[in-house]
Amino acid sequence: MTLPAQNLLAEEASPYLQQHSGNPVHWRAWSPASLEEAKALDRPILLSVGYAACHWCHVMAHESFENDDVAAVMNRLFVNIKVDREERPDIDQIYMAALSAMGEQGGWPLTMFLTPDGKPFWGGTYFPREPRYGRPGFIQVMQAVDKAWREKRASLNQSADGLTTHVEARLAGSHARTMLDRATLAELAKGIDGMVDRDLGGLRGAPKFPNAPFMQTLWLSWLRDGNASHRDDVLNTLEQMLSGGIYDHIGGGLSRYSTDAEWLVPHFEKMLYDNAQLIRFCNWAYAASGNELFRVRIEETIDWLLREMRIEGGAFAASLDADSDGEEGLFYTWTREEIQTAVGDDSSLFFKHFTLSSPHGWEGKPIVHQTRSQQAQSVIDREELSPLKAKLLAIREQRVRPGLDAKTLTDWNGQLIAALAEAGRSLARADWVEAAAKAFAHISSASRDGRLPHSMLGARTLFPALSSDYAAMTNAAISLFEATGDWSYVDQAGQFVGQLDHWHADSEKTGYYLTASDSADVPIRIRGDVDEAIPSATGQIIEALVRLASVTGDLALQEKAWQVAEHAAGRAAHQAYGQAGIVNACALAIEPLKLVIVDAPDDPKLVPAANRSPDPRRVDIVVPIGTAANRPLLPGGILPPTDKAGAWICTGQVCLPVVTDAEELEKQLRQ
Repeated sequence: MTLPAQNLLAEEASPYLQQHSGNPVHWRAWSPASLEEAKALDRPILLSVGYAACHWCHVMAHESFENDDVAAVMNRLFVNIKVDREERPDIDQIYMAALSAMGEQGGWPLTMFLTPDGKPFWGGTYFPREPRYGRPGFIQVMQAVDKAWREKRASLNQSADGLTTHVEARLAGSHARTMLDRATLAELAKGIDGMVDRDLGGLRGAPKFPNAPFMQTLWLSWLRDGNASHRDDVLNTLEQMLSGGIYDHIGGGLSRYSTDAEWLVPHFEKMLYDNAQLIRFCNWAYAASGNELFRVRIEETIDWLLREMRIEGGAFAASLDADSDGEEGLFYTWTREEIQTAVGDDSSLFFKHFTLSSPHGWEGKPIVHQTRSQQAQSVIDREELSPLKAKLLAIREQRVRPGLDAKTLTDWNGQLIAALAEAGRSLARADWVEAAAKAFAHISSASRDGRLPHSMLGARTLFPALSSDYAAMTNAAISLFEATGDWSYVDQAGQFVGQLDHWHADSEKTGYYLTASDSADVPIRIRGDVDEAIPSATGQIIEALVRLASVTGDLALQEKAWQVAEHAAGRAAHQAYGQAGIVNACALAIEPLKLVIVDAPDDPKLVPAANRSPDPRRVDIVVPIGTAANRPLLPGGILPPTDKAGAWICTGQVCLPVVTDAEELEKQLRQ
């Protein structure tokens, strides 16, 4: 079967794919029909994977995919398939692992050549149209691949088989289960500590990414083992990052990474998941340090999310592009003269608190950032600075905006919903909890036969969900339950885990696959063990199972969480640095914390103390004095008395004596 000899992307539910619908390339989306066409024509597949906010994806598109001569070669020699990695992380992870196995550096755009049955035999990332940067030109590459396909097919098929077997063993394989051990987290934290840049924060070298899974390992090491240097590594990283150009000082929010070691020159795309994690880390950091900087950055970032990223229905868009008007960072950068014109007589006040820099190699307008002392002072003087930033923001709003990838990704939204609910609790912002609840309701209501979509864009939905979607939404539901006390969120969390079990569990019931059992178009069903910028699907699943078991007191679920964690730990033992999310989640499984509070709803004394002490290891359950229904179980199946205020802190199956004083509770929670 062959498809029409034309570009077929116009009706896709991905803005990234739609961006390529005007190319002269006969693009197909990834589907069973596209794979069948390659077999029918006996042609190799040219697979191009990218995402809407990816700068080099746009460069390759303008140079090659919009060029008639390049497109003619592509259309003559290959079946051309375009994939949005955010829509299909399963496909992306398979072929990125194949590229890595070839000894090549990964990244996007990912350009892979596959046999007609989808097995990879060669690839790379960005190829220029003409030879440069020490890379061959794209037409040369395609002609060389075609020649090899015609003249050395048996050898290519053999290497494709070997590569596929390797990727399957790495991403879908099983290893013997491992006893969960407290030492695993400590060893990983020690290893990460050796990579930390003590001066500039983050990991040594450039480019610099926030790397949330590693930062969480360090934070858990501080919370559990009292390792204060690991706490300080995280606090220093956050402070350095938040003063740099990677943070948007005018509008709020974090860019994806900085190209240098100083957090100064960002790649200006803003991703939903980075900012969800930033909110969570700043919330923990504020509670631990009392530094107002973290509270201010949470407020600024959430203001930006609600202003620029919230879409119809209340859920959140995936990303904002780095480029506007064809130039990277143009929307966010300023000349000194532009700022002086905008703020007038207040320009000296502005430049007292902010610095403009044009470092070597940066070709755009200067980047706004702060020194550490400017950052500290701007927190003190924020009331004075607020009208200046408002003026600059109003002018910026008149500029050509960077492209918004408005699709709603279920897993990324789940991460943000949890972050909003947690920060809303900690900082007494009911409006943030309400925004989280609205986004949750919007995504939940899009379910079909109880199954979540993975992605939505307007009326278009992409089914089925991935395991990461159910895990993130389970964690979001539990965070909303903690913030609202509404037990219907616990019921929904249980339903999500039910769908996860039905569609994603392996045959031994020892773990889960990223893709559903009825996804017919994946060459390999992978586990989803490997972290990217966010913890892996498996790490999120273990966390979700542990937290739900804590809330419900369900011993069978607790046993299941333990078993899944042991098998995941067995797989992670072979590549712990790439699977820190699993190590972190296993630490939660070893010592789950549960706080049950009975308090007066109209004048609570104990609840605010708990809210001021957020802890990623802990689940909080609040019940009003006098409650007879929905009384949570303490370990051992004991029902707490609800006739007067009290708090029970439990680790695993052991609880401390009841606490009735708010100060004492706060002290115990911080020990």
